[in-house]
Amino acid sequence: MTAENLPSIRLDLIPGTLCDERMWMRVAPLLDQHCDLHYVPLHKARTRGQMQELIAGHSAPRAHLVAFSLGAYLAVEYAVAHPERIASLTLIANSARGLQPAEIETRQRIAVMLERNAYTGITRQRLREILHPAHLQDAAIVGVIDQMALELGKDVLLTQFATTIGRLDLMDELAALTFPVLIVGAEDDKLVPAADLRAMAARFPHATLQMFGEASGQQTGHMIPLEAPQALADAMLAFIADHPSVFQR
Repeated sequence: MTAENLPSIRLDLIPGTLCDERMWMRVAPLLDQHCDLHYVPLHKARTRGQMQELIAGHSAPRAHLVAFSLGAYLAVEYAVAHPERIASLTLIANSARGLQPAEIETRQRIAVMLERNAYTGITRQRLREILHPAHLQDAAIVGVIDQMALELGKDVLLTQFATTIGRLDLMDELAALTFPVLIVGAEDDKLVPAADLRAMAARFPHATLQMFGEASGQQTGHMIPLEAPQALADAMLAFIADHPSVFQR
């Protein structure tokens, strides 16, 4: 099967922290010809349990989950609990080990500040943490991030921080998940160690690892769907083409 004759495949997309379907707005047009995209409204959840309920309620009975950052961790968590409901996973910019200690500290600091002050959107410091330096002045990328942050707002951010800051190390659970998995990461992601993604790929029985960086000619930080949409779409379509028996209409 080649990319040109791919069937129309339903993909259920899960965003990350303080994101909604706009997180996928740059990659979606590159997939629309081949894929039927559905969006999990993660921002509507007020508890960790509700997040899992939203994934269950907005995905196919045997789903091809495509998940970013927080959404990717929740997707692995969901797959561990309900492997029979997963046909494939695409995990973007997230570690099954959970958050890094420095990121936990950052989120705790932000949460304390937000409890005391009005939320005015993403700070320049935070943008430097989540974007590649080449994209810090890219209005198309920064604008989407700012818009999502301001419109989803303080309550969503605090809820997502509070309910998901505690993340178990799921690495030992991965060997039991036998469906195909695509892992996508960036060498320049300051939030997710590349070594974690390589370790995940080694644990899954059927994993494909795609790392973006200087060697691949891709400049991207954590926000891969916005920073490297063409490269991400190419990796996803190649993954679909490589597993014709799994991705059927």
